[in-house]
Amino acid sequence: MALWAQMTPKLQYLPTETLNELYPDTFPLDVRHYLAGWIEEQRWENFDVDNMEQEPQARRLLDQMVHLLQEVAQHNPNVVERVKLQHISRNLSVFQQQPMQLVRTVRDILRKESHLLAQVQIPQDPLATNGTPQPAREDGKTDVDKLVLKVLEIQSCRQTLHQLQEDLNWEKQEMESIQGKRSKLFFNISKTGVLQGLKFRHYDGFPSKRMQLLQEAVCALELCQSCLILRIKSWRWEQYRATIGLHFDDNLGPLQTWCEQLLGVNSNLRQELMLVKRDHGGVEQFHTLQESLAHLLQTLIQNSLVVDKQPPQVIKTQSKFSTTVRYLLGEKMAPGKPVLLKAQIITEAQARQGVVPNENVGELINSTAILEHNTASKNTCATFRNMSIRKIKRADRKGSESVTEEKFALLFTTELTITGCESPYSIQVTISLPVVVIVHGSQEINAMATIIWDCAFSEPNRIPFIVPERVPWKQMCEALSSKFMSEVQTQQGLDRYNFHFLAQKTFDQPDISEDFSNMPVSWAQFNKEVLPGRNFTFWQWFEGVMDLTKKCLRDYWSEKLIFGFIGKQHLHVILQNKPNGTFLLRFSDSEIGGITIAYVGPSDNGGRKIQNIQPFTKKDLDSAGLGDRIRDINCITHVYPDLPKNEVFKKFFTGVLPQSTPPYMPEQMPGQGPLYTSPM
Repeated sequence: MALWAQMTPKLQYLPTETLNELYPDTFPLDVRHYLAGWIEEQRWENFDVDNMEQEPQARRLLDQMVHLLQEVAQHNPNVVERVKLQHISRNLSVFQQQPMQLVRTVRDILRKESHLLAQVQIPQDPLATNGTPQPAREDGKTDVDKLVLKVLEIQSCRQTLHQLQEDLNWEKQEMESIQGKRSKLFFNISKTGVLQGLKFRHYDGFPSKRMQLLQEAVCALELCQSCLILRIKSWRWEQYRATIGLHFDDNLGPLQTWCEQLLGVNSNLRQELMLVKRDHGGVEQFHTLQESLAHLLQTLIQNSLVVDKQPPQVIKTQSKFSTTVRYLLGEKMAPGKPVLLKAQIITEAQARQGVVPNENVGELINSTAILEHNTASKNTCATFRNMSIRKIKRADRKGSESVTEEKFALLFTTELTITGCESPYSIQVTISLPVVVIVHGSQEINAMATIIWDCAFSEPNRIPFIVPERVPWKQMCEALSSKFMSEVQTQQGLDRYNFHFLAQKTFDQPDISEDFSNMPVSWAQFNKEVLPGRNFTFWQWFEGVMDLTKKCLRDYWSEKLIFGFIGKQHLHVILQNKPNGTFLLRFSDSEIGGITIAYVGPSDNGGRKIQNIQPFTKKDLDSAGLGDRIRDINCITHVYPDLPKNEVFKKFFTGVLPQSTPPYMPEQMPGQGPLYTSPM
């Protein structure tokens, strides 16, 4: 528990991004806190996470962890904490299908904690004027400001030392000139000697103070730069999560300013260190600080190259695409030779190696671009405007694996020189987001399914591009709703009724009362296995609904006029007591990209029954909008629950169309009539 004892007092001073990096949602801080002793007793480093034979051992650790956490919860007197811990212990079941992922997660947390304690000196008691601890601000401005002040203090110390040295030199010269007049100037000599002694004592204390300030500044620079790099990683992660519609602020301006400030501080500290060596010789700490500053500089330069505009995540061969790489230290590049960026496509296996691969797996056209500085925007970017993948080499596939499940990435490399640095730096930028390469447009939907699954369920700082095979249904709900709102461009997401029907459809479970929240859904159920009784997968069907809504139904959906995803059981429950003519709009579950009208109508025996008009597709709605179709179907009068259709849909009505059955009541299809009926 020694590691956690050192970490605990420092947590309050860490930025939020750092905490989120350390303790992901799948393994929250509470688990680390309550099971600290047990966690540190286990031999996580003995695992080979790629060796599936160790899975039983990993699963035993998972079971022990869940059991211990439940015991802690049971004996916790605080009811809020007790419920929270019980909830967390249930959520740990996400690791049941991949227990080695638990090992990887815990091992990475312990490594990061050790690295943080070894490399970053977090202040123990940064107190505000009122005596309360002040956590580091997320934007890092306060830390940078303090760091700049620390450098100014070092420079002031050096200047004072220099002035003292000059004063002493002058007084020494004066002393020598009056040595022959001792009797006459005895009193003055004594006085001067006292002053000289005082100044020498003052002078003697300054070199050690100067070195102490330098050490403190380097430690502060390490902390500040660590926060910056975590923020850059967080920016990249938010950029990726935007794939499923989550909020993303793409403004890199504050991070560029932060990078430039830290580069300036590093340069000033290296200069001050060299002056210390000149003034006082090779002091003991000189080489250690010199190496630390050199390492910090290399790390800063390496992490300051980011993919600003990502390439498309589904790329068709022989098609043009673009991407932009931005250098956050662009204004600090040494003038002269142009800086050339080179791009190459790499496989998932190559991405894991973390080095520039020797083997080319694809042929990229227009794969080089020059870093160019825009004086007006102060941005330095390399834009690849007309890239294209001429051909791609596929890996050997296993079992039923499809080409649309194979992930690649773009890797950018360059060599540049920073002003004030003697030698150039070779940079391998962080790889692009994963991409899927296709050869035909018909593969695009399945390829996008791979990207959506990868984006929605991967962990930050994962090994490229590992993603779980199963996730809890509630996580799937969040991803589907975010993607739906983003794709359709609406603020109206999916509700619990929609989610319940989608779960019934995915799991083929007709029970309307079942809670699916923690039921695991697999990648195969998402987009490999066809839905029961259909010839398409869940994602293919859901993507068709999004496309139809985006192109034809956005305003109807945004104004909550479309019930959307609803099963037959639920439909029967809410319409069974409604009068004839009551209807609602629901997405078809029998074909891709269709919307149907379910309504209450008379049955042959004088009763009532629920009928479903054959679905309208995009082609149908392009010829006549949904509002006009609703207006001209006489058997429907009130939209659920009881609103007159002519009032609700009036603003969607356009021209006056013939009062005829076609095209609104579809032609009879072989083996079925124009209406699908359901008895009341």
